[in-house]
Amino acid sequence: MDKKISVILSTYNEAPVIEQTISEIFKYVKNAEIILVDDNSPDGTFEKVKKINNPNLKIYSRKSRGLASAFLLGLINSSGDIVGWIDSNMSTLAKKFPEMLDQLKNNDIVILSRYTQGGKDRRSRLRVLSSQIVNYICRLILNNKTKDHTSGIFVMKRTVLQSAVPVGYGHGEFFIEFLYKANKEGLKILEIPYEHPPDIEGMSKTAPNIIRFFKLGFDYFFRIMVTFFRKN
Repeated sequence: MDKKISVILSTYNEAPVIEQTISEIFKYVKNAEIILVDDNSPDGTFEKVKKINNPNLKIYSRKSRGLASAFLLGLINSSGDIVGWIDSNMSTLAKKFPEMLDQLKNNDIVILSRYTQGGKDRRSRLRVLSSQIVNYICRLILNNKTKDHTSGIFVMKRTVLQSAVPVGYGHGEFFIEFLYKANKEGLKILEIPYEHPPDIEGMSKTAPNIIRFFKLGFDYFFRIMVTFFRKN
């Protein structure tokens, strides 16, 4: 594909894995532009990334934290005809980009999905169950055919932003609202199956402790309800 491709990475304490993730993206997406937004990681993530000498790597550091706002900052500073996003600690999935980009020829958004046929989630039972519940509620309340609203690994044509723009607050729940808007506007969304690898010890941002885990669960449910009442 000869179109320019921007891949957004949001990081917080990713020093052990970030170099590998960046390397894998450049390996599988030859003409990639990577926009990395670091939320003031105390483990030296930003300092490590600054040592990478590649003109196609844009780096931003900020004092605030938040996955959705980090994605939006990366999106604003991207220049690609195609925009993608992948978790910074899931470098093994960069090899899926060529297939996703190929499928984008006939679709507007292509998502890696754990819950379409052939997909699988190998994380802890609690995280798998909570993810399945959230996605079931999404389909039930939003009357949406999308099976995996919380994957967060996707590519899209930049023209999607003419119809649906991500709202930059919250954690991964912003993607639920974004997909709902895209579906409502009649954009073509394709889900490609993938296997979510087991959590890397100490790397999960979603469930570092049980209190944060349930708080995020409430945030997801609240965002679904906000999306529902905004739909008209």
